[in-house]
Amino acid sequence: MSPNILITGAAGYIGGSILADFLARSDSLIEKNNISAAVRSEEQANILSKLGINVLKLDLTDEKAVVEGLLSNNITIVIHCASSLDQAQALHLITALGKQQEATGEKTYFIHTSGLGAFVEKTGWPPGETKDTGPVFSVEKELADSFATRKTDVAVIEHSKAQGVTSFIIIPCTVYGRGTGEWNQLSVKIPIWIQGSISQKAVYKFPEDTKVSGVNISDLTALYSQIVKKIVQKETIPSGEEGYYFALAHEIVWSEALQHLAIALKARGLVTDSKIQIWTSDEAAAESLGVPAPFVQVLFNADENIVAENVHKIGWKPVWTYERFLQNIDDQIQDVVDLGKAKSSLVDSLFAAVRG
Repeated sequence: MSPNILITGAAGYIGGSILADFLARSDSLIEKNNISAAVRSEEQANILSKLGINVLKLDLTDEKAVVEGLLSNNITIVIHCASSLDQAQALHLITALGKQQEATGEKTYFIHTSGLGAFVEKTGWPPGETKDTGPVFSVEKELADSFATRKTDVAVIEHSKAQGVTSFIIIPCTVYGRGTGEWNQLSVKIPIWIQGSISQKAVYKFPEDTKVSGVNISDLTALYSQIVKKIVQKETIPSGEEGYYFALAHEIVWSEALQHLAIALKARGLVTDSKIQIWTSDEAAAESLGVPAPFVQVLFNADENIVAENVHKIGWKPVWTYERFLQNIDDQIQDVVDLGKAKSSLVDSLFAAVRG
């Protein structure tokens, strides 16, 4: 029998694409009748309801509502994509799973979507290579108070353990490609860079020649599916303190990627020159990208040094390569032309964090 799964942030880029991936599956791993989606607004609920699934308009900051929602729908697996920053949302969901497990005796699972900013030097992470099979939890716990995402990760693992819930933490890197959800189909980083380039009629970069980790949205949703598959098949995979999964398919060298982007934008007449310009300050970059200056480096110039091992141990096989990413970079431009700005609350949450 298929487990009942709740996807939070189901109107978002990642959550919506996971939902679409589950609904498009031809196997019987996840039945449509066993999928519930949590959204923030009535408009989102109306749109997702057309898919024929159970949609919950749920305030994740309200613990009582969360517990009632999960228990009444007999949820045993939560895929949390709504926020990597708001600790309370995650803890309420885990508490509800603990109560569900206590009531039915059936094991429950929490799959948390974290953020790569927790694992870069610019937020205080130690220099050097970081493997998801290494002592990630102990380092996160030591540094938890210095970055909100780390604090949430630690709380997720510790509260899950206390509640008897099996937890996994997925860390997406720079995600690209058009999403397949019903509400928001644009990622954050590359579309923002494209929008800034179009508005300034030029492509800008940071002075440093940095690299980041990349993954196509289709490969990322396949990772979530793979973890759910292992759960359904009752296979033991790394969880809890060992359950970190870096969703890294390939590296992206920004200077090379942006040169390809500039050429493609120039060919469309969207910038005046294919020559890359250099931002003179974080403030200039922030104005161009439309994000708060304190987050510019973390989001767009982190130069992380991570190694993904757990994902391959469980059989994840991404199909997108760096070469394919470069060859299809014009598709990223077309997505922005077609869809405009992302329907994402991430940037708003960053400005809220700066305001305190």
